[in-house]
Amino acid sequence: MENLTGFWAQWLRPSAGLVTLQWSLLLALATIGGSLCQRYVGLPKVVGYSMVGALVGFAGFSGAPWPLQGISLFLLELGVSLVLFECGGRIPLRWFRHNPMVLVQSIAEAALTYFSVLWVLRWLNTPADVANPIAMIAMAASPLVLSRVITDLRAAGAVTDRAMVLATLSTLYALTLGSAQSEVFLRPAQTLLDSTSAVAVVLGVSILVAAVLSLLMRLALQFMSPNSENTSILVLALIAASTAVTAHLGGSAPLAALLGGMLLKHLHPRPWAWPRQLGTASTLLNMMMFVLVSTVAAQADWNLPLAGVVFAVIVVRLLAKAVGVGLGNVGSGASWRQALWVSCAMAPMSSVALLIASQFVTAAPDGGQMISRIALPMILMMEVFGAVLASLAFHRARESAKTLRLLERNPVPGDRNGP
Repeated sequence: MENLTGFWAQWLRPSAGLVTLQWSLLLALATIGGSLCQRYVGLPKVVGYSMVGALVGFAGFSGAPWPLQGISLFLLELGVSLVLFECGGRIPLRWFRHNPMVLVQSIAEAALTYFSVLWVLRWLNTPADVANPIAMIAMAASPLVLSRVITDLRAAGAVTDRAMVLATLSTLYALTLGSAQSEVFLRPAQTLLDSTSAVAVVLGVSILVAAVLSLLMRLALQFMSPNSENTSILVLALIAASTAVTAHLGGSAPLAALLGGMLLKHLHPRPWAWPRQLGTASTLLNMMMFVLVSTVAAQADWNLPLAGVVFAVIVVRLLAKAVGVGLGNVGSGASWRQALWVSCAMAPMSSVALLIASQFVTAAPDGGQMISRIALPMILMMEVFGAVLASLAFHRARESAKTLRLLERNPVPGDRNGP
């Protein structure tokens, strides 16, 4: 692959650079792969995006450096921030006052996931400075994958809503703990006060930016229509600005966006439909995220000795989330069957996990290589198979408006699911 790109670079000199041309063609291939995946298999397009990215990554594509840095890091943070702001805007804080068991359920599944993964890694003789970051990464489900699966399957219902809320909350916990822990790794401290101040900086900056972002949007919504295209562009511009500022000041841009969305929902509880106004721009950014994640993750050091460790972590993570969701299901208003499908829908991992892993690898170069060797294969596997498992969960819960061809006994030719 490197020889081919080197020959290509000498033969062709595009005005915007070879990397730009490579990514343009890669996104075109991903678009075709996603469409074919949905048309002939019935699975969400994100599965096709990820598989195309993985194949290119396995072939040695060098346009996505690891750990993330520069424009690739900013684009991924911007895409994650945009989706997390939307997810945070769907969670009314007042809801937890009326149904506190949902909050208990989220804490139970996140805590059980963290301690279970930590235990199995330590049991497999993994060093503590590697096991702890992997356990934090494993906490995060992926609201980004879920949002694309829900859109492609046109899913709606109690399981869909509960899975999105729990995935968003688990992301909140993972981002908070992961960002704080990586800041401690980045700035080795001699005293507890030094460690506390490092954590306070990353969390304080994130919360401050979230408050400013939500207040600016609240002021704008007083005289701008929530259905206006200008409002959508304003949201995108403010999130892009907050992403750059938060990263520069030492905070977590995705965490700031998620908290900003939740604060805005609290200040402005009326529904608004800005994601639909973003349209193609938002779709392109999302597709780029999935391709980037799978391309980077495929470049990991794949080998058989580590395959068993990765498989054990994946199995323990799935079991822990299922048990955690089940333990917190009592009094939460959902049936046991719904709780089972909710736990299955929380399997995906994607961009947020990759961002947290990148933070740890950058902050802890000693253990960074070992973290990458376990985290990257786990993220790639759960981006592809997690999306499939979430699709099966929504289908079995009878909340998907589209049919999964994999489950049809007598598939018929043609596209029954539409474009």
